[in-house]
Amino acid sequence: MTTGTDRDVSARKDWEERISDRSDQRDTAPVPELPPPAGLTPTAGAGHVTLRWEPVAGAVGYLVHRAPAGSPRAELTPVDHQGGDVLAVPDTWYVDTTGEVGTAYDYAVASVPTVTACGEIGEAVTTASLPGAGTTPQVTLTVDTVAPGEVLPRPWQPMIGSERLSQLLCTELSGGKEIGVELEAALRRVHDEVGVGTVRAHSILHDDLGVYREVDGEPVHDFTLVDEVYDKIMAIGLRPCVELGFMPRDLASDPSKFVFQYEGIVSPPKDWNRWADLISALVRHLMDRYGYDEVLGWDFEVWNEANLSVFWSSTRAEWMKLYDVTAAAVKAVDERLAVGGPSSAAAGWVDDLLEHVSHSGAPVDFVTTHTYGNAPLDVRPTLERYGSTARIVWTEWGVTPTHFKPVNDSVSSATFLLHGMKSSAGRLDALSYWVASDHFEELGRPPRMLHGGFGLITVGGIAKSRYHALHLLSQLGETELPVTATGDGADGLVQAWASRHDDGSLTILVWNHTLDQRKAAGEASLARTVRLQLDGVAAGTTATLTRLDADHGDVTTLAAKLGVGDWPTDEQWEALRAADTLTAEPATLAEGPGGAVLEVALGQPSAVLLQVASGR
Repeated sequence: MTTGTDRDVSARKDWEERISDRSDQRDTAPVPELPPPAGLTPTAGAGHVTLRWEPVAGAVGYLVHRAPAGSPRAELTPVDHQGGDVLAVPDTWYVDTTGEVGTAYDYAVASVPTVTACGEIGEAVTTASLPGAGTTPQVTLTVDTVAPGEVLPRPWQPMIGSERLSQLLCTELSGGKEIGVELEAALRRVHDEVGVGTVRAHSILHDDLGVYREVDGEPVHDFTLVDEVYDKIMAIGLRPCVELGFMPRDLASDPSKFVFQYEGIVSPPKDWNRWADLISALVRHLMDRYGYDEVLGWDFEVWNEANLSVFWSSTRAEWMKLYDVTAAAVKAVDERLAVGGPSSAAAGWVDDLLEHVSHSGAPVDFVTTHTYGNAPLDVRPTLERYGSTARIVWTEWGVTPTHFKPVNDSVSSATFLLHGMKSSAGRLDALSYWVASDHFEELGRPPRMLHGGFGLITVGGIAKSRYHALHLLSQLGETELPVTATGDGADGLVQAWASRHDDGSLTILVWNHTLDQRKAAGEASLARTVRLQLDGVAAGTTATLTRLDADHGDVTTLAAKLGVGDWPTDEQWEALRAADTLTAEPATLAEGPGGAVLEVALGQPSAVLLQVASGR
């Protein structure tokens, strides 16, 4: 057991003095006025319309609007790709596959200055009618294999999400499998096979870890079980992102306010000093146990999604106070420790937190937020407006915010993951997929193996398509190479990430994806033939091709073939484990102009990874 020290209390008071009383200051950030983007150009192709426009300085994203051609301007409404969260996109292009064949549409785009505001809608531009089915279009991707290239960003590697870490100690069974053992195995797999370095989870202060109680009215801190779960994490080779929440029952002003089946309390503290003492005591304990040099590399994140009432039972102003008090408590232990937030849903409160600390003076070393069903918005312009140099960490991201949704188990979710990682590369520091394992019980334990769970890996340890997508990304080389794309659906519907390894070998990842979740099961009109041209590579060079589609790496297809019910039989588990990998097959590189060429059929959704041996 441990309690706060006089040194921490004194240092915290010093920090609190630096953070001014801002009770009369506003929390709500002003919204910049931005013009609509210029140069909107829609191009109709088989099964889709690709829209492109010019960037607008200060925009965190863009919102695409549509109506049948000739409609009154008032009927232009945002295109809904059914992601269930933020509809605005961060890039200066959008692939719309939600239209009807034979129908022409008016499109217009608005700049998005903050996630809670939309600027003026631009002038509408009309497309030609969507063509019907025909021959499969071809997309040509030309890779400059000898270009100097640039360092390839790896936004998937810094962090992964997880169920609360107390579950690592759970010996109960789910689907006949021991929860703690399998959760640990899933985290080890993403570390060992994908290279993930950090895990972020809720509820390190929950009562199931016993960190705080009051005896005869006095606080008692006990970090014994926190040590056990963090020891397991560290033994894997991971480090924690310490999400500071939820509220211990004995410290809560209203213990009746809770979220999830495990009852994480979302109330403010009844005593702010005791909350601050708990935070400082925890941080000092971690530094004493794991070493200053180690813990100085950890992030301390304040709460989770307080902009949703389900996660914070009080006001925005009181959460801003929670941020100030918590940040001061962390920095009281060591000013070099990193603290941040707002850890918000749907990219909310980023502007508001930065507005608040511009008055209060509280530190923000990193900005965290979440989104689902779309690529993350680009919040760099927001930080620039406030002169912030904070790191940008998306501590939750996924294909849907909805529990038990079939898209979570689909190949479409894998190509979604590839799309989002490519879109975010270079404009944020980490994009943490939520979560590693289907041993996840916010709304109860899994009712069957394939239940639309958030996990990358099923109960029983079988990789879903999303996990395979992460593993394919991890095989990209150190240097990103330029790719020139032409054809129907090029550089939009069909995307590519080309790389060169330090030994001269090449890895090229290509995928076919639409954000439109109505097409999650696939759409024939979106299939493409991809012609890969590898400039500077000799025909006949040794190469392999790895496929990710309904017949390769899709646990749902395999489970259906095996006749799996709610839970596999012993024989079915054995068959699933035997197929729990993607297999590279030989690929023949033919002679082409300027180098080698390979043609690949690419349905929607699907991905292929081409690996080419070094010519050195």
